[in-house]
Amino acid sequence: MEREMNNTIKCGVAGVGYLGKHHARIYKSLEGCDLVGVYEPNDEAATGICEEYQCLRFDSLTELADACDVISVVCPTDKHAEVALPLMEKGCHLLVEKPLCVSVAEAESMLEQAKKSGTILQVGHIEHYNPVMAFLEEQVDCPKYLTVERLAPFQPRGTEVGVVLDLMIHDIGIVMALIASPIQSVDAIGVRVLSPTEDIANARLVFENGCVANLSASRVSEKKAREIRVFQESGYLSLDFMNQKGHLIRKNEASLEKSEVPVEKGEPLALELEAFVGCVRESSTPKTDGVFGKSALEVALSVTKQIQSAW
Repeated sequence: MEREMNNTIKCGVAGVGYLGKHHARIYKSLEGCDLVGVYEPNDEAATGICEEYQCLRFDSLTELADACDVISVVCPTDKHAEVALPLMEKGCHLLVEKPLCVSVAEAESMLEQAKKSGTILQVGHIEHYNPVMAFLEEQVDCPKYLTVERLAPFQPRGTEVGVVLDLMIHDIGIVMALIASPIQSVDAIGVRVLSPTEDIANARLVFENGCVANLSASRVSEKKAREIRVFQESGYLSLDFMNQKGHLIRKNEASLEKSEVPVEKGEPLALELEAFVGCVRESSTPKTDGVFGKSALEVALSVTKQIQSAW
């Protein structure tokens, strides 16, 4: 069910909790967009957003879909497919927060529905819209070894899945994009601390071209960190996704030269939603479309399966 749009894109958000409220804020501020309303079961959260941004609260997903051209799905991961499928069936273009869903079967059904309804499905792999990633994409040519660390303090939010699907999937997507070679093997370990699933995890991904990526993630850390190091023959890069800075070390004959990375800072979520709306306007494929989201999910599920097999 494809629909025509006028110059103003009507936007909605399904789920305005911790992250969804920022989707609403950005849609409200984006040029050429109109934040029509939200669907949110929690009365306090819904009322706060509607009062702040002068938008409507819809009683059902069907009503939200009827009023909107594009919708962000920002509910718990295990509800993504349940929420997204009827919205796409009604002809809405979706940005579904990462991970795409919790199973390959759900991912396939979402891709099939997007194709059937002619709708755009973008997955919220937000770091791909971080200016740091743009610099990496320019500078990384033939990486040999990557290390990525992603740490966060514990929050009950997101614990419907383990830390691999909650946090590490960001970095799985990043290294898959930078290395651009099929994965040959996965070696992983994880520990449960405060939730029924793994809260700390490490994965070693070996790619067919010989590159190795070592990923570490924790959601029970005292500090926050989102850092990547890339080693290649032309030099060494150390980047900080959170603070959008870093340095590059290049070989200069027999010595090494260090320089700061010229990152033009920007809010990744705003850049991501701007890119999403642009794809809708141009009927183009998102950088992190459903196919990409499914690929990252498959690797994350492989890591999770190996972790849980050792318990």
